[in-house]
Amino acid sequence: MALYELSLENNSTKVVEEQVQAIIKLLNNSKEFDDLIKNPTIKQTDQKNIFNSLSKQFNFNELLIKFLNFLIQKRRLFYIKKILSDFMLICSEQRGEVQAKLITSKNISAQELESIKNELKENFGSNIKLNYIKDQSLIGGLVLQVGSIMIDTSIKNKLKRIEKQMIEA
Repeated sequence: MALYELSLENNSTKVVEEQVQAIIKLLNNSKEFDDLIKNPTIKQTDQKNIFNSLSKQFNFNELLIKFLNFLIQKRRLFYIKKILSDFMLICSEQRGEVQAKLITSKNISAQELESIKNELKENFGSNIKLNYIKDQSLIGGLVLQVGSIMIDTSIKNKLKRIEKQMIEA
């Protein structure tokens, strides 16, 4: 909440949001970067140097740099993913967006994603922020979650239900 309020005061919410999104993507895609953050044996100075290097390379907003350094200084960097995800959620809510999560067993084209997003927008009456994930373990089908509503048509789920019925019989 603090990062959002500070970015709002400095009229830099949009820029900070884009940069936060990039950091979250890096955390999700780089095991080494994630390990760096979670490893308590890494010195604060090393963490600061790494983040300052990243900040210069990707031209981070001054507010975001100070915020990250504050987390490092207070030894709270291991909370960064949660803090940044909450920041993204607050930004989305302030724009009136509804969070949705789509998980499929195969890749979907950008056109198909846009079509799904438009259909959800029409059904829910507000903008949809769609988080798309490919998960081959579903075998087939998809899982769609919008708020507390969840639709699971995956083969994996159907197999689990059949297994449960067989055990109960």
